[in-house]
Amino acid sequence: MWRLGFFFHETAFGLLSVFIPLYVVTLGGSLFDIGIMTSVALFSAIPASLFWGYICDRTRRYKLYILLSFISAAIFLYLFTFTTSISLFTILYVIMATLHGAHEAPKNVLIAEHYSREDWEKSYASYEGFTEIGWLLGLLLGFLVSILGFNSNSTLLLCSGLNLIAFILSIFLVTDPMLIFERRLVSIEKKIDYTSRGVWAASKVLDGTPLREKFRGESFLAFAVGIVLFSLASSIFFTPLPIFFSQQLALPTSMVFVIYMLNSGGAVAGYFFARNRTISTEERVQMRRTVLFRSALVFLLVAFIQVAIYRTLFVGAILVLMGFAYALYYVFMISLSMELIPAGRTGIFDVLVGLGAACGSFLGPLLAETLGFLPQFLIASAIFFLAYVALRSL
Repeated sequence: MWRLGFFFHETAFGLLSVFIPLYVVTLGGSLFDIGIMTSVALFSAIPASLFWGYICDRTRRYKLYILLSFISAAIFLYLFTFTTSISLFTILYVIMATLHGAHEAPKNVLIAEHYSREDWEKSYASYEGFTEIGWLLGLLLGFLVSILGFNSNSTLLLCSGLNLIAFILSIFLVTDPMLIFERRLVSIEKKIDYTSRGVWAASKVLDGTPLREKFRGESFLAFAVGIVLFSLASSIFFTPLPIFFSQQLALPTSMVFVIYMLNSGGAVAGYFFARNRTISTEERVQMRRTVLFRSALVFLLVAFIQVAIYRTLFVGAILVLMGFAYALYYVFMISLSMELIPAGRTGIFDVLVGLGAACGSFLGPLLAETLGFLPQFLIASAIFFLAYVALRSL
């Protein structure tokens, strides 16, 4: 039940994911303005993510920062209705993004501490699947308000109200865990396992028996580089995508929301697929394959765009598959981050994601405006492949 507030929060931001770029254009902004605004917001959120991850573990108060995130979003979305200039809107958006990240690290910790390590993947998949339905509902709302002719202020007030509902529900439904030990227990188990394997390998060598398997620990560097590159490629691809659909494919706003709904629907299917399957040691291999698959999908998107017939249908199908692949990737990576990142530094995961997203949100619109959308998509595909190469070392 504690997830219900997050459901309404994601509903609001699902709508905003398409609405904000289009709204900036209506204010007289360009692709470059969208890139600057989004990248500054994400870069500002990076030190904030470290702070939120540290302070919530330091104080062991997780609910407080979730409430702060939801109420600040409600207030700033309301303030957006009074803005008419790009510069003021950007300032408010950056401040909102900094406060908005306050719920991410506490949410991840709540799931990790409420469930045993064996259930982390399924628990994260259940949470993400449930909230992704909220995101999908937000896109559906965006489709409906565009059809019904809601003006920008009415749409922003709707999103503000949804965050206010999330805040009120979380007051009553979210509780801090009474005991916080699961992540430390997992860390101890991993150290014992690594030491045990080291002793076993040493005994084999001393006995003159050749080792037939590799013995190495997990590479945090490969983990970090993989996350940054994946986030970078995703942001380069998705940040200017609503403008591509609106201007290059000449789709009405309602159809842009429909295509994004297909992407979100694919993610929902991916999360519930991950929840219902048995987690195995081969999961990391499968995760790397989803990254490679996502690279291939972006490349296929470029090919299908060249086809004049059923172009929108092909693009929609690819976005469904991209959403499905992202869900599998995210469930594994967030679970792995709870293993590798110690308590008190939970925000590092959000920092890595934010670093890639911040750079990509600037580069995506810049590449689209200077080189065109298709070269921008190809660059995103190549970076997805580099993320796959990095994760092979994990």
